[in-house]
Amino acid sequence: LAELADLDARILFSIYSEDMTPDHWNMMAAEADKLIRGGAEGVVIAHGTDTMGYSAAALSFALQKPSVPVVFVGAQRSSDRPSSDAATNLIAAVRVAGHAPFAEVCVSMHAWHSDTVIAIHRGTRVRKLHTSSRDAFKSVNSEPIAYVSGGEIKINVRNLNPRGSGDYRFEPGFSKDAALIKFYPGMPPEILEAIHNLGIRGIILEGTGLGHVANKLIPTIRMLVDEGVFIGMTSQCIFGRINMRVYDTGRYLLKAGVMPLDDMLPETAYVKLSWCLARARDLEEVKRLMLTPIAGELGERSMPAIREAAVA
Repeated sequence: LAELADLDARILFSIYSEDMTPDHWNMMAAEADKLIRGGAEGVVIAHGTDTMGYSAAALSFALQKPSVPVVFVGAQRSSDRPSSDAATNLIAAVRVAGHAPFAEVCVSMHAWHSDTVIAIHRGTRVRKLHTSSRDAFKSVNSEPIAYVSGGEIKINVRNLNPRGSGDYRFEPGFSKDAALIKFYPGMPPEILEAIHNLGIRGIILEGTGLGHVANKLIPTIRMLVDEGVFIGMTSQCIFGRINMRVYDTGRYLLKAGVMPLDDMLPETAYVKLSWCLARARDLEEVKRLMLTPIAGELGERSMPAIREAAVA
């Protein structure tokens, strides 16, 4: 590592990643912003893998168009095991942070079981898809933005934010009033009411297939929307995008005020909603912000379809 960069390490907190909260996202973002403005050539954040995707998405919204790379890195296997991926992931992360020509919030993890290639994933597009495999992290509905192999950084996509970008904006702030709910057969409407009674102002639904929940939930959903609660729809499917115009149920949900979020990952949608609720004044502003591409969270095909649904 010393051959790649002059390192300055600090510990923000030492907790299990499942204990992370929006407050921790704010603290990480503030520290990263401090380092960026202080002249650091890159930032590496070591993080537990279980919720690393959430944190990477959070900093993608808080650190918009950063001037240097911000790279999350973790390990599926601890450093005391012969099969540990910790060192190779970290070396690649430092290489990207210090030398990549792009400046994105991203995640550095094994591309496959071998140590030969590390994938660099966009922070809003990455998901942990395996409990223990070294190549557990994959880009969903997109490609890794780069690979690190043989000591070289190989760019894999176009239109990346360049290192030295003068458009950097620090936009911190995450609300605890967002919820992510996975629909299941037999789900009672009272669950949504109970969530709302806790003070929740926005809900991301993980619906089935193209973006559906049971018809018996629709009256409650309509009531919540009328009371100013944002309700966005994502899919439980790993790949693809929702389309709520194909079946009657989807069309009924649209009429009830549910906002389709196309191919946005449920976890990313939840984080973005938390970010939006921290700054929006009303439901209409939440809708506008949720449909505004910020950090690659929406695919290139997304916006026309979403606008069409939004005006239905």
